[in-house]
Amino acid sequence: MTLETRTLVLISAAVVINIVAGQVVRMLNIPLYLDSVGTVLVAVLAGPLAGGLTGLVTNLIWGLILTPVAAAFAPVAIVTGLCAGWLARAGWFKTWWQSLISGVLISIPSTIVAVPIIVFMFGGVTGGGPDYAVAYLAAVGSSILKSVAFSNLGVNTVDKSLTALVAFVVISRLPIRLTTSYGFFAHSRA
Repeated sequence: MTLETRTLVLISAAVVINIVAGQVVRMLNIPLYLDSVGTVLVAVLAGPLAGGLTGLVTNLIWGLILTPVAAAFAPVAIVTGLCAGWLARAGWFKTWWQSLISGVLISIPSTIVAVPIIVFMFGGVTGGGPDYAVAYLAAVGSSILKSVAFSNLGVNTVDKSLTALVAFVVISRLPIRLTTSYGFFAHSRA
């Protein structure tokens, strides 16, 4: 896989967007992540492999410089980028409502990949997003695996839907000559 210079520049900008958004959400203690807007943006414009690479690079850099926990979730970020790119290829980012549905669809494999990481690496608590829901569900008798799975799916569904919608809005506001120059995203403004 060779990437064009403009795709590498886009990936670099997306990594910064991901890390800044993720850090702001953590500092404000919002029970979401919002750390993959850049990943989805790249995936929609440049394809699934560029999206997966964006997720990987984001989490490795973020884990090295700010939040070590982020590096453990690199597989989730890769899956997010791959799924967003495949959905874009299938035409699911042409309207706002398709973008919302895409976010829901992205949340399912993201959750499947995240749950074992959360449970087996971190004992069910990562210091972010759904930890409060995990604690509540565990306190009322649910197993840690079920608690993490249900809470993470709920948070991921909202998070990835919002992420996909934000990426759609940003892309729809970009000049058509820029978005069509990537050749992956079929731009349409309704």
